[in-house]
Amino acid sequence: MISLEVNGKKYSVDVSPDVPLLWVIREHLQLTGTKFGCGIGMCGCCTVHVDGKAERSCQVPVGDAQGRKITTIEGLPKDHPVKKAWIKEQVPQCGYCQSGQIMEAAFLLTRKPNPSDEEIIETMEGNLCRCGSYPRIKRAIKTAAREGRKK
Repeated sequence: MISLEVNGKKYSVDVSPDVPLLWVIREHLQLTGTKFGCGIGMCGCCTVHVDGKAERSCQVPVGDAQGRKITTIEGLPKDHPVKKAWIKEQVPQCGYCQSGQIMEAAFLLTRKPNPSDEEIIETMEGNLCRCGSYPRIKRAIKTAAREGRKK
């Protein structure tokens, strides 16, 4: 039995410790905002926060997540500056990559509250968007940074 804390709630799941965290989040906990993209940690669709750090959940064995605090897109507050900026800047097109993009952007802003364009590009380059909404993503991160500084 694996014990997890996801979005502030405790869960026990009966799975092998080698199962990727992504599949436990989606299939066992029914938190489907975290997406499966490539399965090899290259696209960023499955990004969640593990102890506050952005991680590709398809690459984290669930056994390694035991005793750590996991936050999925569902656990990021609705009024989080990144979520609000995503709407304000009309970032989503198909939406598939958005939860991973948002989670990566939120992590970036915890480390760099006022990131440069280069820091945004460097951090976000591993999160792929099939629709090519990269300029809007960058603009939304800048907006979220400004809004975060106002608080």
